Amino acid sequence: MSNQEFDLAGKVAIITGGSGALGGSMAVHLIKQGVKVAILDLRPEATESRVEELKELGGEAIALVSSVLDKGQLQAAKDKIIKEWGKIDILINAAGGNMPGATIAPDQTIFDLSIDDFKKVSDLNLNGTVLPSIVFGKVMAENNAGVMINISSMTAQRAITRVVGYSAAKAAIDNFTKWMSVEMALKFGGGVRVNAIAPGFFIGEQNRKLLTNEDGSLTERGKTIITQTPMGRFGEAEELNGTIHWLCSEASKFVTGIVVPIDGGFSAYSGV
Repeated sequence: MSNQEFDLAGKVAIITGGSGALGGSMAVHLIKQGVKVAILDLRPEATESRVEELKELGGEAIALVSSVLDKGQLQAAKDKIIKEWGKIDILINAAGGNMPGATIAPDQTIFDLSIDDFKKVSDLNLNGTVLPSIVFGKVMAENNAGVMINISSMTAQRAITRVVGYSAAKAAIDNFTKWMSVEMALKFGGGVRVNAIAPGFFIGEQNRKLLTNEDGSLTERGKTIITQTPMGRFGEAEELNGTIHWLCSEASKFVTGIVVPIDGGFSAYSGV
């Protein structure tokens, strides 16, 4: 296999939620490979800050302050990218998140669930992937070329306590990834591939307090996760990028409809 099959230079990528820790790391990696990167995020300051960071690395980047749940805003973002760069090669659906009301605290049960928060979490994590896939994926389908990468989770594959809303949405992402991959291959010639990655446990701003105490030590939940992870540690954001690179490149041109665990062995371990 030649290095040319891994070459991404000149491609155009959109990363939703690209101002976050994981999406931001992916953006930095792709910029370093010569990819033109559009950061699509709802937070203006964070989006602009990420784009400036990417430009300082010598790459081409633009900010798209848009909601992944607003089709009109997504279509305007699509038009801006086409006007600026003329094509869309890669879509990484990294936007997502959780809410306290969709999470069951240790002193609660499922009967304390806020259905409104459950719906909001489902909308963000599921519809916030489906809508960008439709809007940006249409450009790929018309050209019969492109890569979509969704973000699944260990919560989709195993019953992780507490995070009921997030788990349900990510399980739906697994199904949508497979469904969309088949739709693209059967109806648009196989040039558009759809895959997902399933990160294990990575510490970010949203889950830091769940996994670590103020002094940096592990919470009981953090300790439980580490004991269930054969590699014995949390993941680092940049450890997702090798798989992202492979899925974006011609090296994986016959790969579609899969969900790749990046989890230090968590999903393989039975605990005994």
